[in-house]
Amino acid sequence: MPGPAVGGGAEGRARRAGRAAGRALRRPFTGVARRLRRVTHAHGAGESGLAKLIELHAVNSAGDMMITVALASTVFFSVPTNEARGRVALYLAVTMAPFALLAPVVGPLLDRVPHGRRAAMAGAMLARALLALTMSGAVAGGGLQLYPAALGVLVASKAYGVVRSAVVPRLLPPRISLVKANSRVTLAGLVATGVAAPAGAGLHLLGPAWPLYGAFVVFVAGTCLSLSLPHKVDSARGEARARLASGDAGAGGGRPVKAGLRTVGPSVLHGLQANAALRALSGFLTFFLAFLLRAQPLGGLGAAASLGLVAVAAGTGNALGTAVGAWLKARGPEPIVAAVLGLALGVTVLAAVFYGVMAVVVVTAVAAAAGLCQALAKLSLDAMIQRDVPEGVRTSAFARSETALQLAWVVGGAIGISLPLIGVVGMVVAAGLVAVGAALAGRGLLGAGRRGGSAAPRVA
Repeated sequence: MPGPAVGGGAEGRARRAGRAAGRALRRPFTGVARRLRRVTHAHGAGESGLAKLIELHAVNSAGDMMITVALASTVFFSVPTNEARGRVALYLAVTMAPFALLAPVVGPLLDRVPHGRRAAMAGAMLARALLALTMSGAVAGGGLQLYPAALGVLVASKAYGVVRSAVVPRLLPPRISLVKANSRVTLAGLVATGVAAPAGAGLHLLGPAWPLYGAFVVFVAGTCLSLSLPHKVDSARGEARARLASGDAGAGGGRPVKAGLRTVGPSVLHGLQANAALRALSGFLTFFLAFLLRAQPLGGLGAAASLGLVAVAAGTGNALGTAVGAWLKARGPEPIVAAVLGLALGVTVLAAVFYGVMAVVVVTAVAAAAGLCQALAKLSLDAMIQRDVPEGVRTSAFARSETALQLAWVVGGAIGISLPLIGVVGMVVAAGLVAVGAALAGRGLLGAGRRGGSAAPRVA
């Protein structure tokens, strides 16, 4: 009898030790999860449902990053510069294809089914999950089905982004401004991207298709999360079938006109002009610096190291801009856009003046400033659309604004690949792009900021 008792006691101690070890191993992860949950649920976001949208966007960004890792290539560095320019020009043309569908097709279609927003986001997630599986069979061998599938992923990703931006006001807690809410959602996406990038790289070591398998799992989870969003995302309460009215119609009681970017009020129009200038600056710097630093690396660094330094600076600026937006107290979006437009103009002018003296500092500063300014300006533009555009056409407005901004990015990139590789010339052109935006939008934004923003347009 004593023998079994001793054995049972030893077995019990082993089980207790195993449970203790398991708790010790889980504690760091559960602690991080609890802290993240407190952040996403803060200031009423948990009660309003915004926290679930934040978590959904994190899942979306992680899946997109895994697909990006799977499709990443170093072909750019293995071909002559002239041939690379042709490939980049083709890439710029292809990137417009999803937006060619968004503005005239996807936006109005989603406006016609306003009570299916959860289903629309879930459909965008599920489509990318299935397309990731399709690409997994072609990514290793470079099959032809890889390209239409990748294009389909872009379309689904942009469609998700348009719907996500349109539903934020329905989940907005009373104590959070639209700029801050947009910043929280975007910041969660950036954090998830930073986690998913090394995870995707690790999966890539197992084989080129493994990041796509990971993306499939992530997007399936995103499909379930989309359907678990609060029902008020699809609620018809307080919603009307609406069209924007022109300023003249509002004054004289005339017939409403078809919705368009010029009928949404001065704040949105000037915000879009400023964002287009900053997006053109981003596209220009992306491609001009890619070719310039390939031919003229910074400070004795290699081409890859120089580009890596600039990419880190731009990414840091983008993350900082998003974080600043999340920390800002209640501020009108118009002054924020005007301020970042002025900052971008000042930095690019200084870069043009001092490029020949301190190229390394100038290039990294311009990249960081462009990332910061673009992030804050886009968050503020989203807030203007969410505030000023009637819900019945809000999705179309987001689709059109995204299309306009992507076109500006493509135009900036096209200018970047066509210029001679002279650093000072590039910085002068960068300053010119921002100056055009400041001339078009600066005065209007400052005026709207003094008036406290524009009123929502009249709804028919």
